[in-house]
Amino acid sequence: PTVNSTWLRRFTTPAGNGPRLVCFPHAGGSATAFKDLARVLHPDVDVVSVQYPGRQDRYREEPFTALAPLAEAVTEELARELVADGRPYALFGHSMGALVAFETARLLARRQLPAPQRVFFSGRGGPDLRDSAYDLYDDADMLAEVRRLGGTDQSMLEDPDILELVLPALRADYRILGTYRGPVGGPLTAPVTALIGDSDPIATVEDAHTWREHTTGDFRVEVFPGGHFYLFDQLGRVAAAVTEGLLTRAAAS
Repeated sequence: PTVNSTWLRRFTTPAGNGPRLVCFPHAGGSATAFKDLARVLHPDVDVVSVQYPGRQDRYREEPFTALAPLAEAVTEELARELVADGRPYALFGHSMGALVAFETARLLARRQLPAPQRVFFSGRGGPDLRDSAYDLYDDADMLAEVRRLGGTDQSMLEDPDILELVLPALRADYRILGTYRGPVGGPLTAPVTALIGDSDPIATVEDAHTWREHTTGDFRVEVFPGGHFYLFDQLGRVAAAVTEGLLTRAAAS
């Protein structure tokens, strides 16, 4: 079932009164990246994934090429569809999605909407760490990086028809990463958990600790075995870390 929005996807039936977890995909990724996590989390957690334009059922739409307007659009959607109902919620962003989640959290705060119970930043360091000049990558550079990071069915990258569908969104996302210049303004007040794979080729455990500077709330780092897409292989452990952050730390936050 889906929520009533072109932006948001739900892969489980919402149940119980637990918190809502809004998930933000990686560069080139889509809402389905969080389908398996949604299914292993406790059913009380209502998992909703953001579907950026330019991919899957939105592939005919023009993808965003800058982070600020993308975060604005997501914030608008969350304010209208989810945050207003008063259910406690958290944000979870992986890789590029961590930046989108961060800027969305800042915009929600600027609107004086309820703050997330916790924000989970996965697979990258804080927003003031500069990415590579991804906006200058050509298609060959991008595909080489995607292959290096894993997390994508490699056979898809050899299929010209599939590449034709995924490349526009991937180009746009790499432009977002290459042109983002970091936050302007103060830190979040929401508690933060940074999650990282111990052998991630583009983000270190030390990088994950740099999120500490971007919240005045509780902060912790969770390290998992694996590379950039550790979360696909460590679903149970990731779900446990999210559950702990949402439920057992709710009172402290």
